[in-house]
This record gives sequence, structure tokens and C-alpha cells, in this order.
Amino acid sequence: MIRKIFPILALLSITTLQADTVKDIQFDGLVHISDAIAKEIIEIKQGDTIDARAVDDSIKKLYAQQYFEDIWVEENGGVLTYHLKEKPVIANVQLTGLSKEKNEETLQAAGIKKGDIYDETKIKSVKNRIEKDLEAKGYFDSVVEIENETINSSSLQTSIDVNKGENIHIKDIQFYGAKDFGYKDFKPYLANKKEQSMGWFFGRDDGILKADQLKVDAMRIKEFYLKNGYLDAVVADPVLRTHFDDYSASLSYKIEEGIQYKVGSVSVVIDEEIASPETLKESFKLHEGDIFSVEKLRKDMAKIREAVSNKGFAFSNVTPDVKQDKSNGIANITYIVKPNEKVYVNNVTIAGNSRTVDRVIRRELYLTEGEAFSQKDLADSTNALKRTGYFDNVNITPKQIDKDKMDLIVNIDEASTGSIMGGVSYGSYDGFGVNAGISDRNFLGSGIEVGMDVDTSEKTLRGSLHFFNPRVFDSLYSLGGNVFKKDFDYYDYDEKSIGGSLKLGRKIGRNFHASLTYLYEDVELTNVSDSLKDSIYYQEGRIIKSALAPSISYDNTDDYYLPRSGMSLSAGFEYAGLNGEAKFLRNTLSAKFYFGLDDLIDYDLIVRLKGRVSTVDDRGNLPLNEKLYLGGMGTVRGFKSGTLSPRNDDGALVGAKKMAAGSFELSLPLIESVQMRILSFYDYGMTGDDKFDDIHRSSIGAGIEWAKSPLGVPLQLFYAKALDDEEGDRTSKIEFSLGRRF
Repeated sequence: MIRKIFPILALLSITTLQADTVKDIQFDGLVHISDAIAKEIIEIKQGDTIDARAVDDSIKKLYAQQYFEDIWVEENGGVLTYHLKEKPVIANVQLTGLSKEKNEETLQAAGIKKGDIYDETKIKSVKNRIEKDLEAKGYFDSVVEIENETINSSSLQTSIDVNKGENIHIKDIQFYGAKDFGYKDFKPYLANKKEQSMGWFFGRDDGILKADQLKVDAMRIKEFYLKNGYLDAVVADPVLRTHFDDYSASLSYKIEEGIQYKVGSVSVVIDEEIASPETLKESFKLHEGDIFSVEKLRKDMAKIREAVSNKGFAFSNVTPDVKQDKSNGIANITYIVKPNEKVYVNNVTIAGNSRTVDRVIRRELYLTEGEAFSQKDLADSTNALKRTGYFDNVNITPKQIDKDKMDLIVNIDEASTGSIMGGVSYGSYDGFGVNAGISDRNFLGSGIEVGMDVDTSEKTLRGSLHFFNPRVFDSLYSLGGNVFKKDFDYYDYDEKSIGGSLKLGRKIGRNFHASLTYLYEDVELTNVSDSLKDSIYYQEGRIIKSALAPSISYDNTDDYYLPRSGMSLSAGFEYAGLNGEAKFLRNTLSAKFYFGLDDLIDYDLIVRLKGRVSTVDDRGNLPLNEKLYLGGMGTVRGFKSGTLSPRNDDGALVGAKKMAAGSFELSLPLIESVQMRILSFYDYGMTGDDKFDDIHRSSIGAGIEWAKSPLGVPLQLFYAKALDDEEGDRTSKIEFSLGRRF
């Protein structure tokens, strides 16, 4: 018998068999692999000479499969029999003592699951992982116990029980040698902070030690000094003194601050045919006389790289040469720019588009094969793709393939652009309602938007069909249109209308778009309130509107659903009077601005500003339903839609000729994994016939927004509070919308 304990023993035991040949190979105890696979693994075949080293190597190869805990070999008349004892199977594995999510995450990271072969090494790795993770989070004296219960000869149950230790609480932090700064200055950057009274309360510091962040905190303090001009600052690793009797600790840092430097001269060494040093310096954050800051230095280096890359030098090197004059506290900065070779795009590869056709993506790119690389073109291409609304994420990665060539890899995650909606609603005025709709912004991956919707309630019946092709035959021209029918019982009259529109547009440059729309609407007004019968703008009966509406817009935002930078501007007017009874001129200006503050404050806070101004002039016949009405989503939330306008002597709404509204919003992440956010807002609006401020109202509120809801369209829910409502105003506290963006 040859039993594999040490390789040398196997060699000694089988030396007497070397003259024999292998007549057959048999396996005893195989469960998880077949005899055929086992023979391939051992690499010994019938007819081979029985060799001690070969048998020993075959045993090692079988052990390497990690299925077996014991292997030995017998030889009888040239027949080799491998006796194998397999490791048991994990019939069930349980981890207790952590949160449910953490239990699953830990087991998954260790690669342990039901049905696996029991592996002592993996089990120990789970134990070590948990212990290190708990210690990093400030839990000391934690105990991780592992128990195996045998179910039968080939399976067992593994239980891992975690008993968390005690948290170490930091009671004091000292900074020896720090003269110009102290704990309050460093605190915003530190992971380990002093425990405050009521530290368990939200917003207070609990002081729990994060051991894995101690050395990183020292680097953060060093970075703080560099940001504030202390180029010679030295920060030693912290000294931790732990008291296990009460699980408290104190931290101390030894700091040598040095002097604070101001910026002396700033110069750029660069080929002036590529970029002017003086022009580059105009965009710099650091200027002569400023307090030196490493953070601003890095931003200025990034500005140089961007400017140089816009000229095609994608792989430039920017080296800052900072010469310190300690006697005067001056740091002279010289940026040495080595542009290297001009780089051209070799290939553009698109990945991730299982639905959207390549040409729909390529037509939004400002970098194509053979063109010189430009960082601005790369950024504009990314933003243009995001603005389409077809994709959840867009990442264009340059890949250097030669000193003067690069490939561009366009990786996209396609968004769910199609939606089927249906629901039931209730309003104090409309009563119960049912709405349904189907739409797709990227129909069959073609980039064409199509949709239809129906909305009905006790007061309203609306239905519409629409389509829009933003790039007809991949050209710069767009074409869209819609048809609709509406029956609406308004507060003071009933309106029935049927109509449609046709819109032709053209893209101008990268961000401008001009269009011309023809609108036709056949309106019938009935059941006028007695309070409106004397209005010069009310005409009971049928009114035809035939109008042209030219417009121009500018949009350089960085995303369709949730912009964090850029602006969206538009201007247009509607001229009604082309062979129809309605004759008026409407002018509208609107502007939206977005500011993401993540780079500034390291938090995904979005600031939004919006403004809109509209006027309408009577050119012979201005119907009541074409006048301007303030209130509701899009103008001033907290007031029912369209209920803020001038009234006649009987108190009936007669509409306005002038209107302006603005909004200020703050948006913060709520559930980042699904892009759900909370927001607060302030709305202000004013309206009137002769003056803008005959009526002015404002509101505040908060809400939840879901930019990419499961319905496929943006979802918003607001609670609004009218600030200055007056008697007779119709207010509304809860407002809900689908498909509307800021």
C-alpha cells in the first residue's frame, strides 16, 4: 500500500513496483468527479511503467482539486487503485451576529454557499475577514465561533456565530506642535473624532474609533496644511492610548507646522504655438500674493492639461516646479508642459447597446476616426449622449495604442425608455380619474419618440398621440407632431377641442436648436358662467386657432433626467391669426440653471434655478382659454393649477396678459442606488393684465423626486405650503406628477 503522507514515503513504498506496467486504473470513493476526469487529472495511462514519482505527482494533482481530505494508492498485479476520501459538502451555512445584508455580503465575498465542498481555508478566511472588519469599525474583543455539525458521512452544517466586542470611544484628541490650527479646523476632514455629549444622536459625533482610518487621518491633516500653504508641515502617525477597563481612548498627533507660504511668481513653460502662457494664467486659481494651496495647484494643472488636450495633445505631461523661499515665505511656481505627440483618433468602438443602433450613438459624437483628439469634444460628446435620455450611464474611455494614436471606447448602459402607465387619481375639483399611457423615447432603438395617453375624470377627458424624430435620416433636422382631443369642464366654462401640430426643427452647432411649429385647434366653449358673459374675451361657440410658433433654444446640460451642470434656455412666440378666428401674439422666455456642488463640498447637492416670463397680446380676438393662468406645477406650487389670475367684478377668473414665475430648489440624495432624492423649494410668481405684479404669490415645500422611476418616466411628489394666500385662493398641499422634470 502507498499512503500519501509525505512525498518521500510514497517514493520509498513504491520503488519495488517500478518494473511493472499499469494494466488498469481504478478509483474508490469518487463522488463529485467521474473516473474519466480523474484519469485525465493523474495523467497516468494503461501501459505506462509504474513509477514512484509519477504516482506521487498524481496524488498531488488530485489534492490540488481541493475535493479530497485523504488519498492513498494500492497496487495489485499492475492494477493501481486510488482510494479517496472526499471532503464533506456544506448542506447549509449560517452566519449570525451581523445584519442580514452584511451576513450575505460576507459569505458571498468569501465564496461560501450551500452545496460547496467544505474548505477549512475558506472558513478561516471568513473568520479573519469578520474580525478585521469589526476591528476596523472600532469593535474590540470580538469573538467569532465556528461550529460544524455532521449530518451524514458526506455532508455537514456550518454555523458561524459573531459576538461583537465593545466599541472604543475616543475621549480626547491632542495636536502637539499645532499653533495656527486646532481640532475645529481638522475635524471636517477626520474619520476619527472626539465623542460629543449625546453622540448617539443624529448629527452628533459618536467618537467610535475607526482603526483602519488612523494613518489616513494623519495624511488628511497633512493635506489640510498643504491646502493652506504650509509646504513644510510634518504630521506623524497618531499615537493611540486605549483603556480597556472602560473601552475609551485618546489620540495624539505630533505636528511640525513650519511657515505659511504665499505665491510669488507664476509662470508656464510651453510652446506658444500650442497655447499662450498668459492666456492659460487667466484661468488659474493661484495668482501672485495668494496663499499657496496644493488643491488649487492641482486644479491649475488640470486646466493646462485640458487646454493642451483641446489642441490634440492628449498625453501631455504637466510638472509643477515649486521653489520655496523660506526666508520670505514665498513659493514661486513654474509649470513645465511637455505636450508630447499630437494624438489622433484611430477607432471608435461602441459597447453596451443591445437595443440602440450604432448610428444613433455615433451621430452625437464630436470625435470620429482620423480627427485630432480634444478634451472638450470628448466632454461634449458625453453630455450630448446623456441629454438624449436613452442611457443611464455614458463613459467614453480613451485608450492609447501608440504615441500619436488612441482608440475611443464608448461604454453605455441603456435606460428603460419605454413606459406603460396606468392609475387612479382623485382631486377635490376633478373627482375620481383614470389615466393610462404608453410611450417610448427610443422606439426600437431608432431614437424616435412615440406615445399615446388618455386621461379621464369627472371633469376631464383628454387623449393624444405624438411622435418626434430628433435627427431625420441622421441629419441636423428634426420633425415632430401630435394630434389631440380634449373635453374639459373648467371652473367657469366648458371647453371641447380637437387639434394637432407639426414641428420642423434644425440643430445649430452643438447646443442650439431652432424650430417652426404649425398649430391647429378647433375649440368650442359652452356653459359659460353668468359672471363671465360680459367679458370681452369670452365668445360662446366655436373658435378656430391657426398659428405659427417659431422658437430657438440652447441646452448644454450634462444629463436628460438629472442635470448637475449647465443651462437650458429658450425663447419663442406664437402668432395666431392664419385664417382662424383667434388672433393674438404670445411671447415666452424661459431659463433653467443647474449647479452640482459635489466637487466643491464633496456632497451630491444640486442647486436649481428656473425662471419663465410670458406675455400675450390681443391682436383682434384673444379667447379666454388662451390667456395666462398662474398656479400649480411649473409655476407656483401650493396653489391649484391655473387658479391665480385677475378676476372680474363677479369674482370669476378672466386670465392675464402678463405672467412671470421662478423657482429655487435644493436636491439631495435619499436612496442613491435607485436615484431617489429629496428636495426643498421656494416658488414665486406674479401675473396681471397691465402689470406683472397685479397678483403675486409664493410658496415653500419639500418633496421626493425619482428621476428614473420604474414607470420609465420621472416621478415627483410634493408637499407645498402657500405663504401669502388670500381669501378666495384655491390652495393645494399635495401635488403629484409623472413625466415632468424641473
